[in-house]
Amino acid sequence: MNGTLYLCATPIGNLGDVSSRCLEVFKSVDLIACEDTRRTVQLLNYFGIKKQLTSYHEHNKHEKGEYIIGLLKEGKDVALVSDAGTPAISDPGEDLVKLCIENGLAVTSIPGCVAGINALIVSGLPTRRFAFEGFLSVNKRHRREHLESVKNDTHTLIFYEAPHKLTYTLKDMLDIFGDRRIALCRELTKLHEEIIRTTLLAAQDLYTEKSPKGEYVIVIEGASAPEPRTVWWEDISITEHVEKYISEGIDSKEAVKLTAKDRGLAKRDVYSEYHNI
Repeated sequence: MNGTLYLCATPIGNLGDVSSRCLEVFKSVDLIACEDTRRTVQLLNYFGIKKQLTSYHEHNKHEKGEYIIGLLKEGKDVALVSDAGTPAISDPGEDLVKLCIENGLAVTSIPGCVAGINALIVSGLPTRRFAFEGFLSVNKRHRREHLESVKNDTHTLIFYEAPHKLTYTLKDMLDIFGDRRIALCRELTKLHEEIIRTTLLAAQDLYTEKSPKGEYVIVIEGASAPEPRTVWWEDISITEHVEKYISEGIDSKEAVKLTAKDRGLAKRDVYSEYHNI
């Protein structure tokens, strides 16, 4: 019988946020695969759990992925964790999940913290519809192309950003999006949690005066919905529509054709309406 891969969400700051179910899984599995074994062992030590660990990260995901698949096929259960939050979100765990599915192996999640969702719900920005965009490229051209691709999206947008890139990202966002409402969230769930609810322009000014510290979740207002398109003929009848074209010197046959095109109707239907057939 094959084993199961457990995707275990870990705290993003406050260790009290780990679930009792997650701790039980840690105790029961044969192996914990983690982004950084040094970070995960601190969490396990805090709760008095001893377990075999192996690293699984962006730079070894291919070889370690095959290793983990082999263990699962032997009937071993494996827990996958990231340094903080939910694995497989902007994380190489996504590749391991795909590999498990391709091999017909069971995958289940042990839910918990997601930094992007925590930032969204405290941002004060609309939460009904949102788009998670993850990390932006360190390459300026690629970063700006990414921002250009979502500048007309009306969903609230969520990005992750490192402190050393924050000022460049804010400048590019202001250039491409224009000034919008924004929430910059850092140290979420920790003692010094900080949520700055401001605008892009004000945020850019703020970080020219002080240096960013810590990893950021940027929550930014979506683009304004376009105004509904109005057309000159929407409040007149089909007959009046045709006659308007005729009054401009267009013959009746062409006027019927143009009216049908404007309204997205069949020409014969406009003809019948106009001639009262």
